[in-house]
Amino acid sequence: QLGCGMEAPLVDGIADALTAAGLSVFGPSKAAAQLEGSKAFCKAFMDRHKVPTAAFQTFKGKEALPAALKFIDESPFDCVVKASGLAAGKGVIVPTGTGAAAKDEAKKAVHECMESGLFGAAGEEVVIEEKLVGPEVSVFAFCDGKTFITLAPSQDHKRAYDNDEGPNTGGMGAYAPAPVCTPEILEEIEQKVIKPTVDGMAAEGTPFVGVLFAGLMLTARGPLTLEFNVRLGDPETQVVLPLLKSDLYEILEAGASGSISSLPPVSYSDGAAVCVVLASGGYPGSYPKGKKIFGLEEVAGSMHDVVVFHAGTKKEEDGSCVTSGGRVLGVTALCDTLLAAKSRAYDAVKKIQWEGVQFRSDIAEKAFVPL
Repeated sequence: QLGCGMEAPLVDGIADALTAAGLSVFGPSKAAAQLEGSKAFCKAFMDRHKVPTAAFQTFKGKEALPAALKFIDESPFDCVVKASGLAAGKGVIVPTGTGAAAKDEAKKAVHECMESGLFGAAGEEVVIEEKLVGPEVSVFAFCDGKTFITLAPSQDHKRAYDNDEGPNTGGMGAYAPAPVCTPEILEEIEQKVIKPTVDGMAAEGTPFVGVLFAGLMLTARGPLTLEFNVRLGDPETQVVLPLLKSDLYEILEAGASGSISSLPPVSYSDGAAVCVVLASGGYPGSYPKGKKIFGLEEVAGSMHDVVVFHAGTKKEEDGSCVTSGGRVLGVTALCDTLLAAKSRAYDAVKKIQWEGVQFRSDIAEKAFVPL
């Protein structure tokens, strides 16, 4: 029995190959993985099945560039530009300005995608959609093709710098549970977003088995779907799974065997988790590699309520640990309260150093803003 992750192999059909080899697999088929593999497919699917999402239009090929620019100029809202294909979490360009400035940013992004090839083949088709306003929330749903269970909602921090400034990233930190997603809002997400997606995929002959990761914006119009991923996402996983008391293997097995409906309610540890991502200087742009990391042993030896997840590291022959990627470490603390977890995570962050390390200093602060 295997649980499949990572978007590229799923989109390429690894779950199909393993299933054909006689293995029990928890992961979506190549056809179902198009919910992440093609944003154009995903938005059209949401439109067909009335899954609430932002207004949008898709454009494909250089010949569609004039129409895409015209759509931005004529839209009554600020526009977000998304490369339709897989772009390692970097294919979404959200304007930082408003009005004319936002339109200029969006048009520049379209040129970069469709004309300059910024994201290669992934950007040959783009989705241009309404920029939504509100707090974001992430929800993992474990699906067996017919039904699903959801885990605790979390909140990611996409922008590179404090106060949600700077370019979009794959995520600079997260926390769970997210107070902004009340039980009532989670129920609404389950009924209006997750259920019609699971039902719709089954109705179209591509039942979804695996983790459906919904990224949502809580707007004045209710929860609207920003995107779907088809696997556990980083850094939300680093705060959701540590809180899970239920047996994860039993959930995966039930998903693979089509028996999620027979599971007992999911249970969690009391308390909260906060993850702070430590990144290489320059990320999400170009960055150096091979910087020696100090302080990992001190954290491991003295902070038993902290887990350091390695993402972009490499072990040298002399046993030292060096950087080898953009997002290098995820430092997660588990405590009785969000405030304590936030404080503990940053206590650990202070002990870890390398030349050029960068991180946000405001992870989880949104949890303490009055709703």
